[in-house]
Amino acid sequence: MGPGDDEPRPADAVEVGRIGEAWGIQGWFRVHPHAGDPQALFSSKRWFLAAPEAGGPRRPAGTGPARPLPARLAIAQAREHGGGVVAKARDIDDRDGAEALRGARIFISRASFPTADDGEYYWVDLIGLAVVNREERLLGEVIGLLDTGPHAVLRIAPPGRPAGTGLDPADELLIPFVGAYVDDVSLPERRIRVDWGADF
Repeated sequence: MGPGDDEPRPADAVEVGRIGEAWGIQGWFRVHPHAGDPQALFSSKRWFLAAPEAGGPRRPAGTGPARPLPARLAIAQAREHGGGVVAKARDIDDRDGAEALRGARIFISRASFPTADDGEYYWVDLIGLAVVNREERLLGEVIGLLDTGPHAVLRIAPPGRPAGTGLDPADELLIPFVGAYVDDVSLPERRIRVDWGADF
């Protein structure tokens, strides 16, 4: 690996995918993006890595000596291929080097993401926003989103019950993230206004 491999992960880093199996013999590897549109992967040439989560995919045994996982990869190329994404990092020149990365989680600085179009938002920017209805009643805070295929659904923790406090999924409020229910999103005000009754 080259200079800067121990560069600390930026404070605004967002997990965007994980590295899959080696692809070919020249150091290319498959990437499994977390989003359907992997533009964030293509927008940055610096990917920060973290070890796989417990129980996650790992490098197969018996594929040569173990190599330490670099903290950062300098990406030479990343592109869509056959419905997926493949990438090549500088200084990774063979299949063993690519396999040594398998399972690593990929983080990219939020500042490196492409600018979203008007009316479009990155999920990471919606997490933590307050949700109020047209009567200005606080319905809760966005703790996640669900991808249902046709549209996303906001997962909202009721007021006073933030994520990580043993929230029962049955207590979550689910609101489709579509124009019929979402009046506006204000990132500067950290607020989403919805057409939703407090008793739904």
